[in-house]
Amino acid sequence: QVQLVESGGGLVQPGRSLKLSCAASGFVFSSYAMSWYRQVPGKARELVATIPSTGGSTNYADSMKGRCTISRDNAKNTVYLQMNSLKPEDTAVYYCNAGRGFVDYWGKGTLVTVSS
Repeated sequence: QVQLVESGGGLVQPGRSLKLSCAASGFVFSSYAMSWYRQVPGKARELVATIPSTGGSTNYADSMKGRCTISRDNAKNTVYLQMNSLKPEDTAVYYCNAGRGFVDYWGKGTLVTVSS
């Protein structure tokens, strides 16, 4: 059974940092590109960051470029999202995604709230 379980969300003050984790199981993690998305109620889900299966060149949304880093540990079947200098507009549910060709797996999300 495929599972993607996000953790690390919570309430954080503006300007602070937060690190999200996503533990994967039930598929060959090292064969999938991994991504983080986020969604605010009433808005479309948006891509935050992507890292290829081999952990090479990463891509980031313009809104997060320079403020976050995606990384993965294929030995631990885990992908991370380090977010710095958080802003209130970063408040959203953050989802982990595994993608390969036409196959997509999603986690249930973790809520990040940036507020003073």
